[in-house]
Amino acid sequence: MSPIAFQQNLLNWFDQSGRKDLPWQHPATAYRVWISEIMLQQTQVVTVIPYFNKFVQQYPDIQALANAPLDEVLSLWAGLGYYARARNLHKTAIIINQAKHFPDSLEKLVALPGIGLSTAGAILSIAFNKSQAILDGNVRRVLARFQAIQGWTGGSEVNKQLWEISTQYTPTTRVADYTQAIMDLGATLCTRAKPKCTVCPLQSDCLALQLKQVHELPTPKPRKKIPVKQSIFIIAINTDQQILLEKRAPTGIWGGLWSVPELASQTDLDAWLLKKSIVVTKQQSLPVRRHTFSHYHLDYQPLVLTVENPINIVLEGETSLWYKHGHSKNIALPAPVKQLFDELNKD
Repeated sequence: MSPIAFQQNLLNWFDQSGRKDLPWQHPATAYRVWISEIMLQQTQVVTVIPYFNKFVQQYPDIQALANAPLDEVLSLWAGLGYYARARNLHKTAIIINQAKHFPDSLEKLVALPGIGLSTAGAILSIAFNKSQAILDGNVRRVLARFQAIQGWTGGSEVNKQLWEISTQYTPTTRVADYTQAIMDLGATLCTRAKPKCTVCPLQSDCLALQLKQVHELPTPKPRKKIPVKQSIFIIAINTDQQILLEKRAPTGIWGGLWSVPELASQTDLDAWLLKKSIVVTKQQSLPVRRHTFSHYHLDYQPLVLTVENPINIVLEGETSLWYKHGHSKNIALPAPVKQLFDELNKD
């Protein structure tokens, strides 16, 4: 199938069946497309839509986002995961706001925090209608199957090959529609599991379909055993039903979010209590829970401490506070911590 035929088949399908009512499409400004593309990294459309709507209602333009406190931005992001995206979003908003111009070239976009080649391509094609290839997860899957590309798509050689194919198939007209179309195809028909090949506009020339390799492609990433880490979550609750929170470092897991203090093991508890001048009146260990990150499992045991209202507790500047769940706004909590607080609130 020639690039022109590929494009035409895809666009004909898009005209009939493509998604045209996504909130970031109306209007498809550079700002809105950028926000949506960052949110859609590692996250499905159905999950992103309510977050996007709330986000752009709070921050309708670059200036509003740039002027917002990072804590507030993180609190709106809470639950979407991969929090580096939100921190980079805020950094980039400040840079663009100072420049007073949204970049419209690949070179300038990829120089910004959190914007890679594919995200930059999506912004340029959808918001500026420039002929620029993309290669997100959905597009990788479509092209790997269509051309029966063997090997893990994240490997350098396969990645280079897929970029060349994506560039070859990207049109010079109707670029915004084409970009949305190929993403839609991967999201709705050429799905990871149970692909709907019988209604795919590319089925006649799909090599994976001809070779009966649809379910084997793209080649999965070589599996590694995911390590398991252990932690104790300290839920210190005072007589005012406030919970002690500490602000995490700005980088790393849950960077910049508020969370409960963590200990490597329960044997560290006495030293921690002494350091904080906290007096415990009741202690309860809850069952161990697991939270899975992309590269390790975290097995954590919540340790609920009822404490006296301490007079001399060390609250270190702006890195610790007493928090009343459900009453404090703009506090960004990691999803498992928020879920734990919700359950304790019910009890």
